[in-house]
Amino acid sequence: MTERVVAPDARRRRRPTKQGVVLSEELIVATALRLIEEHGAEALSVRRLGRALGADPSSLYRYFRHTDDLMLAIADELIGRTLRAWRPTGDWLADLRELGLRMHAGALAHPRAAILSAYRVTGRVHEIQAVETILGVLRGAGFPDPEAVRIYHAFVDQTLAFGALDSAHVALPKAAREAEAEVWRTTYGTLPAATHPHVAATARYLRESMRHSSYPAALDLLLDAAAARLAAVGGRTDG
Repeated sequence: MTERVVAPDARRRRRPTKQGVVLSEELIVATALRLIEEHGAEALSVRRLGRALGADPSSLYRYFRHTDDLMLAIADELIGRTLRAWRPTGDWLADLRELGLRMHAGALAHPRAAILSAYRVTGRVHEIQAVETILGVLRGAGFPDPEAVRIYHAFVDQTLAFGALDSAHVALPKAAREAEAEVWRTTYGTLPAATHPHVAATARYLRESMRHSSYPAALDLLLDAAAARLAAVGGRTDG
């Protein structure tokens, strides 16, 4: 897609496509998301999207100005899917932990899209809702505004970074993932204590731990630090 502006009142297509469906932003985003997972970033082309939708490629400009506009919509949809599946309980620690785990799981469910979108700022409805919601949880817990923003920033960046990191690993061919996991047994597990005493002493734990994402542990460390910080500034830590 290249830059092209279509008047808002002319954007919605009323006639069905060749496949008998009426185009919408939601349909285009869902189709693009599927194609990205199947083919990677190269799937975001007008020609490929038009073919998948059974529509004239030029009709996509009624909804998105260019591929980056579409990419931001995809990023926002991933956020929206997480928010729709999350229900706050009023316990700020439990709520943020659950939200973080859902965000991470959402990235792994769409690893190629997560890699492409983790570093983007969409300014769209679901992202705005997420910012408002997380800040509300933190301010409701008693964090002063500067602390609420500081912890919000760390929480979101940590989650997105792990989502991208683990998504990149998931996107590897299965044989490559298995080969890398074996390195912890065949290389690190055989290093002698005489030359690498710390690796040798912890080899069995490394072999098990390094096969899995460290995000849950990192999230707990961050939330523990946030709770300690809240106690230091006089807020409540019991949820």
